[in-house]
Amino acid sequence: MAANIPGDLHWDRILITLFIAILLFFYYQGRGSKGADGGERKVGILQFLLPMDIYTHVSARVDIWLWVLERFLRPFWAVALFATVGTFTEQSVIVGLEFLFGGTPAVETNFVWMLLYALVSLLCYDFIFYVIHYTMHKVPALWAIHKIHHSAEVLTPLTRSREHFLAGPIWATGSAFSFGFAAGLFAYLFDGGITQATLFNVGFFSFLLGLTGAFRHYHVQLRYPRWLEKWIQSPAMHHTHHSYLRKHWDTNMAAVTSIYDRMFGTLYIPEKDEYTPWGIGPETQDEYRTFWQNTAGPFRDWYKMVAGGSSPQAGSASESVPKNDAEAT
Repeated sequence: MAANIPGDLHWDRILITLFIAILLFFYYQGRGSKGADGGERKVGILQFLLPMDIYTHVSARVDIWLWVLERFLRPFWAVALFATVGTFTEQSVIVGLEFLFGGTPAVETNFVWMLLYALVSLLCYDFIFYVIHYTMHKVPALWAIHKIHHSAEVLTPLTRSREHFLAGPIWATGSAFSFGFAAGLFAYLFDGGITQATLFNVGFFSFLLGLTGAFRHYHVQLRYPRWLEKWIQSPAMHHTHHSYLRKHWDTNMAAVTSIYDRMFGTLYIPEKDEYTPWGIGPETQDEYRTFWQNTAGPFRDWYKMVAGGSSPQAGSASESVPKNDAEAT
């Protein structure tokens, strides 16, 4: 368990998150944080950083237990998937490139090539993440799994790891495939010498994702300039992704960039302090409030699909006029 603590919960990341949040508190003069209802408010610094209505919420406690279960099961599949899917993908890419173009050009690894490797890895990862995420929102059987993440009624840094235990292998397979593809491409170009570039790559990802990663599931809004949000997703854009209002459904699907959301029409850049009530909406939220409800949720939804003889429509949640139970699942 201890070896699988999310990076966002390591002390260095927590301190960085708090430091940035303190700067935001003074910059916004006490504004910019949201309450459990998803509405922005002006508060004192302690309430700004650690609001009691969020961290004592039943949803925050469920985050913990869902994370414990997922992390307990992770060692049984994580290593196996990365060792098989990643390695197989990398070797297949190398063999394919050798078949098409012959032997490796043996490019010398310099800073420019290492940066290109990092950027290609990022774009590959973000694309696969987008495809998986979009599919989870649109395919009812997969939405039944992903809905557990969206059933969070408040956002805390641990919400990032709030997943049904069946979701972990799906995300891990996508990550292994995307990184294996990029590694195979550059192993071919570098004649296998990608160790130095990979170390640079890891540092690049750690900096980029660690800087604002925790804020994606933190009640404090962190915005970028609007022009930059068209290229890179700000944490505030993920606040809208978790909203159950109709206009926010199925938006901002990528993990890092806004490129694929812009390409496929799912980009949504919120207004300043936009209202974002979190969860899956009042129509079905009561069915996904406890740990056991969320753990059994996908199986319950699949049974309804089979027993009902049709596939319920996938989606994010309900609005002021809630979707019926079939649509919500």
